[in-house]
Amino acid sequence: MPSLQDMRPEDLQRHEAALVEEFEALRGRNQNIDMTRGKPSAAQLDLSNDLFGMVTAEDYCGDDGTDYRNYGAQSGIPEAKALFAEWLGVPTANIFIGGNSSLQLMYDALSRAMLFGVPSGASGGNTPWRDVEDISFICPIPGYDRHFAVCETLGIRMITVDMQDDGPDMDAVEALVADNPAIKGIWCVPKYSNPSGIVYSAEVTKRLAEMKTAAPDFRIMWDNAYAAHNFAGELAQIDNIFDVAAQAGHPDRPLLFASTSKVTLPGAGIAVVASSTANMADILHHTSMATIGHDKLNQLRHVRFFGDVAGLHQHMDKHGELLRPKFAAVTGALEAAFAGKDFAQWNAPQGGYFVSVDLSDGCATETVRLASEAGLKLTPAGSCHPYGDDPQDRTLRLAPTFPTLDEVKQAMEIFCVSAELACTRKRLAEL
Repeated sequence: MPSLQDMRPEDLQRHEAALVEEFEALRGRNQNIDMTRGKPSAAQLDLSNDLFGMVTAEDYCGDDGTDYRNYGAQSGIPEAKALFAEWLGVPTANIFIGGNSSLQLMYDALSRAMLFGVPSGASGGNTPWRDVEDISFICPIPGYDRHFAVCETLGIRMITVDMQDDGPDMDAVEALVADNPAIKGIWCVPKYSNPSGIVYSAEVTKRLAEMKTAAPDFRIMWDNAYAAHNFAGELAQIDNIFDVAAQAGHPDRPLLFASTSKVTLPGAGIAVVASSTANMADILHHTSMATIGHDKLNQLRHVRFFGDVAGLHQHMDKHGELLRPKFAAVTGALEAAFAGKDFAQWNAPQGGYFVSVDLSDGCATETVRLASEAGLKLTPAGSCHPYGDDPQDRTLRLAPTFPTLDEVKQAMEIFCVSAELACTRKRLAEL
């Protein structure tokens, strides 16, 4: 098939008619498939059912005999801190364990900064960010909608930079932060990023750690949500931002976040933040006003369930076995439907939870609408951009983890026909 750009009007009209016929057949199946969010499937959750028996009424103490039913261990139980310190490659003393949501830890971190400021070493005091005129954050796009929601809720202006094959466009980032002290940070999903699956290169990590920032209290929100989420081959490796930033003389700059939400159970996971000694002291000071420790029994459950970091990775291999065929179904369908055509581009991630698709400009919203008519719910167009606004209206995020494999295959039939129909109609409207 020639490209849509090269087709004559009468050929485009015939192509549209054929697509409409195909679309109506799909709509007639009366399907109801949800691919809106990256949730683990029931089969994935079943992998962690042994968690429930890891702590009993007779066995609830730590290695040193501490009764974890009681108050204490504000930063987390020692056994869990040691496990996550090894996983993230940071000292145990630089680990803080929260509840089940790393997003909450991120929200809390920025809320504290707005109210009280952050440690900024010899460069200055803890000026509350709420007192900064036009306070801003850099947001690589496409990105994670909930990061953007945190900024929007707190009144932090978002400045976009494009994602490249190895991370954010660092030339643009460095130019923005060099002279503007109101830019206080950047969001990063460094491994199998949401939604494009990009893995940050060593050069990008180094430049983020070393770059000159007009704001002495600049922060890197390093959301390593998919640190162990590989499903195709060898697990991708990234440089340790904690070490790289310390070597660059900016130990306070990064805040590292991770969780077991997509490792064990989102409803009963563990979230972790790691950072410098100064940042840890600040976190402990402020969180002491709200809690004397999070769920220590759940932390103990996870330690016993994994055993060690090797056990964690072995567990994630089981997730990979479940996810691999679903992602293969998505990328295989895209290849079969769109290879050699000029209106669609997509990534083929090696890990994470999403596949990102770029269509012809102005076609993402219509694709979502058409897919919904045919029984497929997708993440809204624009969700990968701040304020829900994709100026090109082209980027869509596919989330194949939650549906069954058969449902994923059915969903991709709907998606591919809907996308091509939307792009064909857009081209016809341009003639």
